[in-house]
Amino acid sequence: MNSNVFFLGIIEILSAISMGLVILSTTYKILKWYGKKRFNIGHNNLAYSIFIASVLFGMGLMVSGTIEPIVSSFRLLSNSEESSTQLFLSFLFRGGLYILIAYSAGLAISLMGIMIYSKLTPIDEFVEMKNNNIGVAIISSAIIITLILLTKDGVALVIESLIPYPELPPR
Repeated sequence: MNSNVFFLGIIEILSAISMGLVILSTTYKILKWYGKKRFNIGHNNLAYSIFIASVLFGMGLMVSGTIEPIVSSFRLLSNSEESSTQLFLSFLFRGGLYILIAYSAGLAISLMGIMIYSKLTPIDEFVEMKNNNIGVAIISSAIIITLILLTKDGVALVIESLIPYPELPPR
């Protein structure tokens, strides 16, 4: 058994749970605050809750795209001669960087997508959600989730470009 790989696997599981909780709770708080401050949307508004749920789901999808690049990176790192402490620190730094990139991209894609969609339609989606229009919330949610699905692989490819693959000698 490769103890470095096992150790990194345990760290990955624990960090995924903790980062997932941090990302989701932070996103939830930001969206609840934004809805209250900008549109005076209360906590019992079902339409806005559907919208928030779609953004949270989108963030989960986008960040899950970092798992493969993170695993590839750590498999490469685990073959190095670094100590367990250095591997742990490398894991935290690279994993955190990859997750931050995916989270930022997911949030930007979600917000830009809904803002552009709002400009293209004759209605103001956030005003409609404030009025608890569930149909608008479902359509807005579908747009966010679809945009995340369409861009997830591209973001994962950008993240994968950061993996420190070994240089091969020229032919």
